[in-house]
Amino acid sequence: MNLSFNIIFNIYSVLIVIIIHFNARKLFEKDSLPDRLYLSVLYITVLMLVLDILSRFDGDGSVICIVLNRVGNFLIFLMVPVLPSLWLAYVHYHVFRDEKRTRKLLFPLCAINAVYAAALILSRSYGWFYFFDPDNVYQRGPFFLVPVFITVMLMLAAFVLVVANRGNLERRSFLSLVFVAVPPLIGTILQVRFYGISLVLNSVVFSLLIVFLNIQKHSLYTDHLTGVSNRKKLDEYLKEKVGSCSGIKSFSAILIDINDFKQINDTYGHVMGDSALATAAKLLKSCLRSCDFVARYGVDEFCVILDIANMSDLEALVCRIHHCLDSYNRSNNHLFELKFSMGYAVYDFRSQMSAEAFLKQIDGLMYEDKQACKCKSDTI
Repeated sequence: MNLSFNIIFNIYSVLIVIIIHFNARKLFEKDSLPDRLYLSVLYITVLMLVLDILSRFDGDGSVICIVLNRVGNFLIFLMVPVLPSLWLAYVHYHVFRDEKRTRKLLFPLCAINAVYAAALILSRSYGWFYFFDPDNVYQRGPFFLVPVFITVMLMLAAFVLVVANRGNLERRSFLSLVFVAVPPLIGTILQVRFYGISLVLNSVVFSLLIVFLNIQKHSLYTDHLTGVSNRKKLDEYLKEKVGSCSGIKSFSAILIDINDFKQINDTYGHVMGDSALATAAKLLKSCLRSCDFVARYGVDEFCVILDIANMSDLEALVCRIHHCLDSYNRSNNHLFELKFSMGYAVYDFRSQMSAEAFLKQIDGLMYEDKQACKCKSDTI
């Protein structure tokens, strides 16, 4: 691949990454580990695209070309495992949703990169990975496949992690995380098979674009305050569940209202009210499986949709939510107690009820529970 074509191709790739970065910064939170990991991948990709251009200044004996060629090749070889390491950490977080656990993974990944860097530096004079002939032309060394092997193993680990834990991921996220490894893998195979072709980094840019489009779509369906799905996503998801329901496979839903939420806002202010909403969402997610669906239904209402087809299991889950709520209220000296009213039901396929009618049904049951709680409070 000639230098001019390589420069043009890489510049286009850099421009795409810059556009992704510009839009990503609007959506991302600076304290979010996965957002920082994704941005780090963007930065490293741009740097490596630039280094890839420098590494093409071979076949010219001028001092500047010799320096650019050798510095470019060394740095690009040095950074080869960095991208798949960051990607593995990014995937790990999305699978387990645990920052502490993902941070622990960073230590062995850093160790792998450090050992590889040491081997690269020590082997420079021996040409194990690569060397330059008298005409300043890059040549593959006997162990040039080592960085390729490390990259493939890290990407394979990320792929296996996603597939093995697909039950913890939404279908859209699962497909995005699985497919993202395909373009770089194809690019790596082509680069190994056809000497002089440089497509790996450009294929990485394509994968990053796919991931960002998924992130952008996710943000459109997420309630910013609580981090759960919003009403738009709830309406779509519930219609999908009703449409796929059968006499064999059904589902259930719980509509939850925070009692006396207006009083919390009026007494302690809207900041504390927002905190109450975020805490309620966190409590609900702690009681549920990662595959269960939680959405903010109204100002102080949440809706949970579950793959539970019998009433006894549903009632057991409702009891678990109440138990989590009681434990929270007893755990520390809070300014106020959180209390829920809940309406819940298993969807009856035979009724052919629409999604809107089913929501109306559990909304009525929630209102009855709210009135019962109010009567009980007045009696006390």
